[in-house]
Formats: sequence, structure tokens, C-alpha cells
Amino acid sequence: MRIAFYAPLKSPDHPTPSGDRRIGRLLMQALSLAGHDVFLASRFRSHDDGRRPGRAERLAGVGARLAQRVLRRLSQDPPDLWFTYHLYYKAPDHLGPAVARRLGIPYVVAEASIAGKRAGLPGHDAALAALGTADLAICLNPADEAGVRPHLKPGAGWLALAPFLEDAPPPILRAANDRPKILTVGMMRTGDKLSSYRLLAEALADVADRDWTLSIAGDGPARAEVEAAFARFGARFSERVAFLGQCDEAALARLYAEADFLAWPAINEAYGMALLEAQAAGLPVVAGDCGGVAAIVRDGLTGLTPPVGDVDAFADRLRLMLDQPALRRSFGRAAREAVTAEHLIATAAERLRGGLDAVLAPRA
Repeated sequence: MRIAFYAPLKSPDHPTPSGDRRIGRLLMQALSLAGHDVFLASRFRSHDDGRRPGRAERLAGVGARLAQRVLRRLSQDPPDLWFTYHLYYKAPDHLGPAVARRLGIPYVVAEASIAGKRAGLPGHDAALAALGTADLAICLNPADEAGVRPHLKPGAGWLALAPFLEDAPPPILRAANDRPKILTVGMMRTGDKLSSYRLLAEALADVADRDWTLSIAGDGPARAEVEAAFARFGARFSERVAFLGQCDEAALARLYAEADFLAWPAINEAYGMALLEAQAAGLPVVAGDCGGVAAIVRDGLTGLTPPVGDVDAFADRLRLMLDQPALRRSFGRAAREAVTAEHLIATAAERLRGGLDAVLAPRA
């Protein structure tokens, strides 16, 4: 079938790397692997950070006009289905529901997120309105289910889809490091990302009596603030912490192979693709138990998931991982096995094929 794909937060071909862009691309690839003809319906970005009064309303107006343009273009050769990825109050879908309704095709939403505390905000109401027309909701983050399900229309389908990667890397012969090497991978932005970096610095300061090094892969507008969070500990972190900047896939693969474990506090994280990539490379993880993190990091099996935002608990898990190399190796083996069994694109493609076939079957 022909599928019109749309990501209102960030288009899959957006020039700036991010986890959101990565997942959009992966979904398009999985849909193609499932045998569908997938094309990008629009690059319109409806993102509103709430800092500019009236922006949400202006974006809604622009979206309504663009929906008519998209409709005129697609009416010449209508797709069989509209697929929107990542619907929430900061990036509602102003295109898909109108186009799907006029063309008489199913409207599918993947990774919708609804928070009741946002009720009354223009973006929240628009996201709810779009969600209420969905014929199928695809959930990548189990934490979203409670907020999304009550707002689906009667008879709408539901599909749980585990986050996934293109493929698992080849087995790695991991050398034993005299000093445990910790790896962190994360964009440097204000807000939750910066909070995660600050918590990581605090927790590492609590285990400064252990012998370790930290490599940080990531960059962004808050880099100065991130560096300051580590610099405040002075000599305790001298020559221990390396800022590597933005790393491409090849560089990240090398870092995963060289490290002993990955650490990320994951404050308000949906699940974190870096956590999945690290485990695919046989790297155990210490990550805050937030959102869907527990669905991809099995506490006590593939890594450790302390309560999110708890500095002392995070430091305790770091200490445990640093002190027990045999535990790290056991977690790493289990992590790779779990990703290979449950989190690869072939498995996702089969799940998507079944879910979309069920949506289209009543219309056949």
C-alpha cells in the first residue's frame, strides 16, 4: 500500500540530528521493509515551545491552509493510509486528520503522548482532536498508554511496538580496561538534557574515590552549561572527563566497543535510542527509570535503572557497576541478546504489517 508519512515535530530528513529524527527514519524504513510504498507527505513543522504568545494559533492557521494544499496534491493519486509519527501538545498534527477524512483513508498515529496537566493549551487540544480521529494508535513507549487510550474513538486499534534498530552490530571482542571507561551519549540542550548532565556530574562526584574515565559524545546549544556542571568539581574530574562533541555512527560504534558501560540519568526521557544502541553493542547501561526506559533496559539483567532524578541512587548504581567487572560482562551479554531478540527492524516490520493490515481489512 502507499503510505503518506508525516512527523510534525521534526521531519525525517531534517538537517539537525536527534533521536526524534532517527526514529522517524527507522519507522519509514520498517514500513518499506513491510512491503509498503512510503513517501514524505509534508515537512511542515508544527513545533511550538510555548515561549512566543500566539504562535500555536498561527501554526494552526498555517496547518489548515497547508492541509488543503496537500489534499489537492494527493487527490490526484490518493495514498491508502496516512501515518503520523510523534503527536503531542508541542507538535500537534494539523494536516493528517483533515486529509485522511477527505480522502476516506485510515489515519494512524505512532507515539502519541497526552498529559492531562497540559489541558487547555491550544496544542494539547489540537493533539487530542487529532488523536480522537485515529483508526490505529501505535505505542513505542509503554508509559504513554494510560494517557492515550482513553482518548481513542470506539473501535480504534492499538499496537504495542518495541523501539528498534536497523540491525545489531557484529559481535565485539571487548578488551578489559584497567580503568573502567564510562560512556555518555546525549544532545546538549537546556531543560531535561541539561538536568541529566548535571545529575550525572553530581553522581560521579560521589564516586570520585573510584578509578574511572568518562567520555561524553554529544553537542548542542547548552554545551557551555554542561561543561560547567563538570568543571565545578575541579581536580576530582581533572583528566578524567573527555568532551568528544557530536559523533557520527562510525565514531559511536567505536566508543560503544571501547567502553565498559553507558550511564545516562534519562530525566523525562521517553526511552533513549542511545541506550538501545549501547546494549546492541553488548554494553550494559545505568539509566534513570523514566518513561519507557524500563522497557528496553531490564533492571538487574541488562543494566541498572535507579529511580529517575535520585542522585544518591544513581551514584550507588555507578559504584556497583564500577566495582563488579563480572556483573558488567554478564549484563552486556544479556543486553545484546535482548536487543537481537526483540528490538531489530525485521521484528518491527512484521508487527507493523499486521497492525496496518488489520486497519485496512474492514475497508477491503
